[in-house]
Formats: sequence, structure tokens, C-alpha cells
Amino acid sequence: MSGVTCCLRRYPQLPVWVVEDHQDVVPFIYRAIGSKHLPIENIALVHLDSHPDLLIPIDMLADSVFDKELLFGDLSIENWIMPVVYAGHFSDVFWLHPLWAQQITDGKHCFFVGRDSSTKTIRVTSAESYFLSDGLYVSESLLENRKQLGLQVIPIDPGEQSRDDCEEPEEIGASACKIPKMEHFTSGEGVPGPMCASAPKENNQLSEDRSNGDNICPVSHSTAERDIQETIPPHTAPTSPQTVQQPEKEIVKDLLHVLDKRDAFILDIDLDFFSVKNPFKEMYTEEEYEILKQLYSFNKPDQEDSEEALIDCVEARTRQLEDMEAAFADLCEDDSEESIQKWAAIPGLESLTQLVCSLKERLGTPDYEMVHQAGLTCDYSELPHHISTEEEIDRHMSAVKRLLKVLPRPTLITIARSSLDDYCPSEQVDSIQERMLKVLRWCYGTLDVHLEY
Repeated sequence: MSGVTCCLRRYPQLPVWVVEDHQDVVPFIYRAIGSKHLPIENIALVHLDSHPDLLIPIDMLADSVFDKELLFGDLSIENWIMPVVYAGHFSDVFWLHPLWAQQITDGKHCFFVGRDSSTKTIRVTSAESYFLSDGLYVSESLLENRKQLGLQVIPIDPGEQSRDDCEEPEEIGASACKIPKMEHFTSGEGVPGPMCASAPKENNQLSEDRSNGDNICPVSHSTAERDIQETIPPHTAPTSPQTVQQPEKEIVKDLLHVLDKRDAFILDIDLDFFSVKNPFKEMYTEEEYEILKQLYSFNKPDQEDSEEALIDCVEARTRQLEDMEAAFADLCEDDSEESIQKWAAIPGLESLTQLVCSLKERLGTPDYEMVHQAGLTCDYSELPHHISTEEEIDRHMSAVKRLLKVLPRPTLITIARSSLDDYCPSEQVDSIQERMLKVLRWCYGTLDVHLEY
């Protein structure tokens, strides 16, 4: 471990912060940094969620991340991670997602997050459609104060319930999967390389006992490799056609290789990982939703497109979104037929008339700001929508439990309920939360749970 690790304080019990809106975990992360339970940099985030949450407030000045009050006020549920990356705290992010979430290509991504020299806002060098469609891409040459981010996008396939999927007595619900215990682990030669190049740390041969976090015991990589083979079933996770199938044991090795080289990591869980709704589908009719997809449609560039083509794509997309924002802002003030026709005359906005007429007929006075927010989710892909059965929730709990059992003990855990905004079904969220806490107690023992909602 590094010298920084020796200076970090240890919590007597593993803290779990449970919030409603996901961005509300950030103050607790900053509190842990301030109290020296987390290092100021080089933190890894293991993020289980149906959404990446990797967008950036479009007009947020980059330097505002260094003012905590400004930062906390600017964040939303979909954009709380990247400002923390730019602030220098997160260096690696693992987005572990269910198979119904496909917003970013599975696999390893390495890119820069920095300050756009022209706008002074936070931008990225990733050409993923997820970032292009929000106008967040810039050329590396225009980026100041760059921070390198290693992002790994990993699908979690729960597989089928096996005969060994059974509950621990008095502990886990029906979702539990009994597995052999793996008390210690290290990474070593033969493990896949990190997502981004980083200097190896010395004496990285020790790992914490997961039952109490205090006992430390050396273990050989061959032992860890054998335990991984025994603990993780060898089935592969079916993914989208553009991704490569990856066995669970390979996922574990990739995670271990990065986490063992970090002074600390955060386990972050959104309960909509287990069951998720697209709330906008309930706000609008199918016809209205289809019109929104037309108005906000985004044509993904080809993979072989030049940097110039990517810049042109971002500029065109920015103009499109600015037009849509201006149109709906104007309609908030005046949605007369004359005003509607003025905006519908702009190329690409022709179907605005049909949409507004339908909304007014059905709702009387539509919330045009909310309509625009819904449209922003209708670009190259829809928001995930998969209300899980109890059996599906159980299987995903088992898959998460298998994974956590062979990972290091996190420094702290953050959980977002995401139910008031209807992303996690309100009728399921309490049950999912209870089951998730049982899994965490089974993996880590006594927890210091804070319900901040």
C-alpha cells in the first residue's frame, strides 16, 4: 500500500449513507475526504446503477468545483460524478449496469476531463455518443487542467437461479446465493491491466479481512485466482452486439487490479439498478413521446469520423438543443398559435405544432420546462425502463452479492433510493433497500447506517 494509505483514518464500522436524490451523496463523500477517511485523490468509484450519471452541467464553470457550496448547488441526479473527477478526487469509475441499460458502450474507456479553454466549462475528450449528444466533447488540444479518467462499463448478468441460491439463516432474503468465503485477495501478474496507465504502488501484497476490516493477512495471487474461480460461476454475460462477452471472473479480476492499486474506493448503489422506470413514459402519450424523439433525435457519427467531423457534430447538436430550449422557454410565456407557428417554421421543429396541440388538449396548461427535460432524454437511446419481477430482483441481488464477496472492503457505501422522481418504482423501493442492506451486512458485518431522506 502507499504511504497515503497509512495516514488514512479508519471508521470503527463501515458507514452507509442512504439518500433519496443521487447527487446528495456528494457532501458525504467530501466529508470523508475532509476527515481523512478517504484520500484527496486517486479514489475509485464502483457505481451500480441503471444510469451512468456521467453527464456534466452544461454551463457549469469548471472552477466552481473548487467551491463546495457552488458545486453542491449545481449538481443533479444525472451529473454528479464528472465534476468530482475534474476536482481531482475520482480517478477510476466502474459503471456496473443491468443488461437493460445500454447508454455507454461496454468495455474500457480512457479519456480526459478538463476545462474548455474557450467556454471555461467542464468538457471531455470521449467521443462516446453519450457525451456527444449532450455537446460535451472537445478536442484534447482545447482542454486545460486535464484529469485522466479510467471508465469501465460492465454489464451484470444475474443468470438463472441455481440450486445453490439459498438464504443465509436469519440474514438474507430469498435472493441470497450461498458462496464459499474468500477472506483475502491480492492482484498480481496475469491480471488484466488497469484502464489508464498509472504507477504501481509498492508492497501491495496485503488486503483487509472483509468480516471486520482490521485483520490483515498476506495471500498469494494463485490462491486468490483459485478462490475467484470457485466463487464466480463461469457463465458469460450476454451483452449488446457491439460489446464483447465477459465472464464474471474476468470482471472480478479487472476490478481487483484497479482497486488493489487504490488507497480507497467507494461502493455506490442506486436502487434503480434492480428495477427502473422511465417516468416520462407515464407523463406523455405514446404519440407525444414519439414526437419528442423526432424533435430531439441525434445522429451518431461513424466510428471512423475525423476529429473535425466530431466537432461539427457537437456544434450542430448544441444549436439543436439551444433551439429546443429557447422554443419551450418562449412557450412558457406565450403558447398562442402564432408563437407555436413561429417556432415550427424552423427546420427540424415542424412537428412542434402537433406536440403542443396534443399537450394543450390533454393537459390544458402543459409544463413546457418538463417537456424539454423529457426531450433531452430522447436522443440516441431511450432511458432504461424495466420494472422487475420479484424473481428478477432476487437474481440481481444474488449477482451483486457474489461480486461484493470477492472485492475489497470499501471505505464507505452510498445508496440512492431514486423513488420520489419515479426512477425506482415507489412500490418496490423499500423492499429493495431492505434486501440490499441485508446483503451488505452479510458481506461486511455490522454497518453504521445513516438514513438521510
